Formats: sequence, structure tokens, C-alpha cells
Amino acid sequence: MTAPAQNPTTSPTRPALKTFGVSDGAAARIKVLLAQRNTPAAGLRVAVRGGGCSGLAYVIEWAESPKERDKIFEKDGIRVFVDPKSYLYLMGSELRYEETLMASGFKLENPNVKAACGCGESFAV
Repeated sequence: MTAPAQNPTTSPTRPALKTFGVSDGAAARIKVLLAQRNTPAAGLRVAVRGGGCSGLAYVIEWAESPKERDKIFEKDGIRVFVDPKSYLYLMGSELRYEETLMASGFKLENPNVKAACGCGESFAV
């Protein structure tokens, strides 16, 4: 079986459809935060849980190690852990870190989202 041809109009910074990406900025920020916590071997857990005004909400938290069935995504020496159930909602997503005059923090660019609440904390697929 041959691999499907690459679409030349696809942006090279977006992850492939069936994966989870971490932007350069997010990887750099995670690395800084892990050093500040003095836990360089730990990682960031990204999950989807029921809740929020749109039905689903993202959860981002520290994890000392992956769980048995987690998918592990690595970039520039950092690791992001995603459990199998959350991965179904996060396929094709990219974790970004943004700094603006109003706020700074991690943000998920999720192509699967069909609706989101006004605060941006919950979504529906």
C-alpha cells in the first residue's frame, strides 16, 4: 500500500489529520515551565472532559509520567500525554502558546470543534 500524496496547499505547520501537534512556541514554554518546576522528566497532560457550557472542556495539567495507554507526543525534548478517549476529540489538533497584551496561555487549535462557548473554555463536536 502506498502513502497518499501530499496536498501542496496544506500548511506545513499544521499536524497531519490523525495526529496531535505541538507548536514551537508551546514546546519552548513547556520546557521553561518544567525547568522552573524542577521536573524536566515530567510532561503535560492534555485531556477532554465532559463539562462547560458547550458540553466538553479541555484539561491541561502536569503529569510526572504517562499512563499505560496514553499516546505520547514529543517535541524538542518535551512530552505531551493524551489518553485514548481524549485523543478521539483531539486528532488533528495543535497545542499552541500565545502571548498577547490581554492574556497569555496555552490554546488548542482543534479542527473537530463544531461549536464553542463565548469564553472559549468549552466546545462541542
